[in-house]
Amino acid sequence: MKDVNGMDSSQAKELFSYFGLAVYYSQALEHQLANLIMLMKVADGKVFTEKDLEELFQLKLSNSLGQLVREIQHNFSFSTEETEQLTRLWKQRNYIVHDYFKERIHDTFTASGRAAMIEELKAFKDEARALECKLQQYSAQLYELVKVED
Repeated sequence: MKDVNGMDSSQAKELFSYFGLAVYYSQALEHQLANLIMLMKVADGKVFTEKDLEELFQLKLSNSLGQLVREIQHNFSFSTEETEQLTRLWKQRNYIVHDYFKERIHDTFTASGRAAMIEELKAFKDEARALECKLQQYSAQLYELVKVED
């Protein structure tokens, strides 16, 4: 197959790898929000049985990032900076997943365009990963509060 303007180059493959990592970390963030919401519901006594827990968790996993962000903002005390970061990442995630290549298609055909896109995706990935790690810490703290001894 003929290489079209470098689209089969190692740089193009790197671009698509970072796109995949951006999507991966946005999904990790979604999952961590679902975990935190579940732990809050358990702590509030809103989940009574293991079946309730499983059903609610599956429901939360099927929610969009936007739904999870709105729910968590109503139930968890984030700092102003964390709230802004979460909202910004949610909007960036939607752009990356739904519009990124549609709007940046011409940049994919040049080395400088691909390099700029790689840097954007790296920055998103790093920020999403950092926030996901912070949410893991919040979840761990809340888990310690609600943990039931066997």
